[in-house]
Amino acid sequence: MRMKKLKLALISWPLLFVFSCLTINIYFPEAAVQKTAEEIVDEIRKTDKKDKEKKDTISQEDEIKKSSLSQRSAFLLVPSAYAQQREEQVSTPKIRALKKSLGDRFPKLRPFFDKGNIGESNDGFIRVRNETGLALREKASLRNLVKDENKDRKDLYAEVAVAMEIASKQRSRIQKIFAGLWIQDAHSGWWIQEESGEWIKKK
Repeated sequence: MRMKKLKLALISWPLLFVFSCLTINIYFPEAAVQKTAEEIVDEIRKTDKKDKEKKDTISQEDEIKKSSLSQRSAFLLVPSAYAQQREEQVSTPKIRALKKSLGDRFPKLRPFFDKGNIGESNDGFIRVRNETGLALREKASLRNLVKDENKDRKDLYAEVAVAMEIASKQRSRIQKIFAGLWIQDAHSGWWIQEESGEWIKKK
């Protein structure tokens, strides 16, 4: 009887260990990843947002001047909260380098987005849709830009996973979250890919 109990214990312990590992791997901090991805995409596309802000500022200049004093006083009241929020952001030297690379490349990609040569896919990468009207040199430039962009995005998703201690098996979920944000950030008239795989122009 003792031998049977011993054998049962030897069999059950490895199974419990496997199940505990599976439980750990199933966990995915979706809200935290969403927040991190929003901050990263926002920073990468900040040059684009600055252009929009400048246009808005021209028509709202007086309103901004009136509210500037109250905004400054409000900021001074909560400097520690702001600093804490910045500290909570996921950031490593590799992530910062990738954000800079992606941000520097975006102005070069934007004309191709505008002309419909490239689009945002539903897996977090960009795709060449057509090369109509492009000279040979432009085609080569476009292909290189897309290749470099997708490599940086792939590395970014991997680095976010490492920084947030997320299992590599969950990386596709990180990509999906980023994909939704890239598409959300796309301009009207840019090509985006729906979940069904169909390509449409964003309204």
